[in-house]
Formats: sequence, C-alpha cells, structure tokens
Amino acid sequence: MKSVAGNLDGKGLKVALVASRFNSFINEKLIAGAKECLVMHGASEDDITLIQVPGAFEIPFAAKKAVDADKFDAVICLGTIIRGATSHYEHLASAITKTLMDLSMNSKIPVTYGVVATETIEQAIERAGSKAGNRGYDAAMSALDMVNLNRQKL
Repeated sequence: MKSVAGNLDGKGLKVALVASRFNSFINEKLIAGAKECLVMHGASEDDITLIQVPGAFEIPFAAKKAVDADKFDAVICLGTIIRGATSHYEHLASAITKTLMDLSMNSKIPVTYGVVATETIEQAIERAGSKAGNRGYDAAMSALDMVNLNRQKL
C-alpha cells in the first residue's frame, strides 16, 4: 500500500491569515496562535500576511481575494462567532462554514478553518488558548500539513 501524507515544514511558505476584528480580544489570540505555529515550524514572519476584516461575515470574501491573488501557499481563516439572543448565530456560522468549505474545494491551495463558533464567551476564550487549545494554532497546523500534501504527486 502506498501512503501519502503532508508534514509540518513551513520553510519558505507564504501564508495569508484572514481574521475578523469583531471579538478582537479572542481573535488576537487566534492570530497569535497561528503565527506561533507557522514560525515554530520554519515559516518566516515576513512571509505571513494578516488580512483583517470587520466581522466573520466578511471572512469568505477576503479569503477568496487571498486565494485569487495567486501569491500564497495557504489561507488560514480566523474569527469568532458567539451565540446571542437571536438565530443570527446559526445562519452566520453555517453560511461561513459552507462558503469556506466550497472555496477550499475549488481552490488550488488549502483554505483552513479557524473560526470559533461557541455558545458563550467563556467557551470562545477556552478555544483561543486556554484549556481547549488554540484553534488558530490548530488551523495553522492543518495549513502546513495540507500545503505539503498538496505539493506531492498522487
């Protein structure tokens, strides 16, 4: 059996981080986690571009713009959606997830998902670097792995 897998070598990679400014106290931790992962695995800070958008709704547009720029090896999407008193949360989380998945499937480069959708602020904080890990770091790890898998011939 032939086995094909990526690896975590970030050397020479150019990566776009698309991040929402809304809920910035959480998203800044996701950005820091993604950057830490990339640099820890050999990427240069000079090769990381942070693209900031107003809110989670705007992430897919900026992610597509980054993909279409044809200058990145991967796009990492970061944001936070916290349930409120209306159904807005479900619509937004579902639409963003589906749109980013579609973009990923139709792109020549990996688009990874580090958007945190939670019931409470406390859960969001947990996923941005406390007891539940850091989803920004996790999304960057996935990006590294997928970039290196993408470079292989199947």
